[in-house]
Amino acid sequence: MTIHFRWFGESDPIPLTHVRQIPGIRGVVAALGDIPVGQAWPQDRIQHLRRGIEAAGLKLEVIESVNVHEDIKLGNPSRDGLIENYKITLRRLAEAGVQVVCYNFMPVFDWFRTDLAHPLPDGSNALYYDASVMADLTPAALVRKVADQSRGLAMPGWEPERLAALDSLMQSYQGVDAEALFANLRYFLEAVIPVCEQVGIKMALHPDDPPWPLFGLPRIVTHQANLDRILDLVDSPAHGLTLCSGSLGANPANDIPALVRRYGSRGRIHFAHVRNILRFPDGSFHETSHLSSDGSLDLYEILKAYHDVGYRGPVRPDHGRMIWGETGRPGYGLYDRALGIAYLNGLWEALEKG
Repeated sequence: MTIHFRWFGESDPIPLTHVRQIPGIRGVVAALGDIPVGQAWPQDRIQHLRRGIEAAGLKLEVIESVNVHEDIKLGNPSRDGLIENYKITLRRLAEAGVQVVCYNFMPVFDWFRTDLAHPLPDGSNALYYDASVMADLTPAALVRKVADQSRGLAMPGWEPERLAALDSLMQSYQGVDAEALFANLRYFLEAVIPVCEQVGIKMALHPDDPPWPLFGLPRIVTHQANLDRILDLVDSPAHGLTLCSGSLGANPANDIPALVRRYGSRGRIHFAHVRNILRFPDGSFHETSHLSSDGSLDLYEILKAYHDVGYRGPVRPDHGRMIWGETGRPGYGLYDRALGIAYLNGLWEALEKG
């Protein structure tokens, strides 16, 4: 496996010089988050991003995310023009040496938490999904909560220009069920995967986080049966998964090592998010350190599954705690994610040496 670190560009409080010092690091996972969703990414901006990363001694091989416009998810008439822009972006990314594009197909909301700085007993804080809060939480209240707790930094998947039209967007999804979402995903994939095959990019679909419906919105990237169906929509090695242990692992019915073996043995895992969470009986959960004993997931068994199937693709830690007084983008501090990388590297070395 190759180790990567998510980095949010020049506005990220974490400089590349610090990322470069993480043992075993290969590259950063980046994006052009200020480009409005649906527009083609400018070639000069992509190349500028690449040059800056390479100047720091790192690689830009994975992009997360080229977000999918809501009109594509809704199947609106404007989707064809938006998909053409997506194809242009894919071609330009390939020219810059990008090999994997992570994306999601979640309606309206990307990853979803009720608290971005939940205090933990050890004095750190972490992202938290509180099932009891959901009963009274409205979509508008959620958006305000995320904005209030984001420390003035843009949160991935929470584009302000999209969420500014939240009421009309929610209304647009009335009558859009899981079957319609599957059909619209198929339409998107049938259009973009041939381009990916031509230019050598792999599309890696991220699971829904958490993997169940929210506010009446359908979610389909949730469990094995749906993942099987999604991969069958377009039978191509360019169409695969970002297998996120924390997202799928929020549902205890999802056996993460088994899923890794199932899809990894078929070459359909193109990107791995490896992290831990602590689940509670009511459906609540929060991020923990990567250490297996701190959470509900056994990271040794997860990495052993990747090792057993011969996975050699990109891996990154995800959603770390904020520790040692660090402030910054919630879930994306330096220290805990660097500790996570050290832990993953240690497990992998032990597996490699047998």
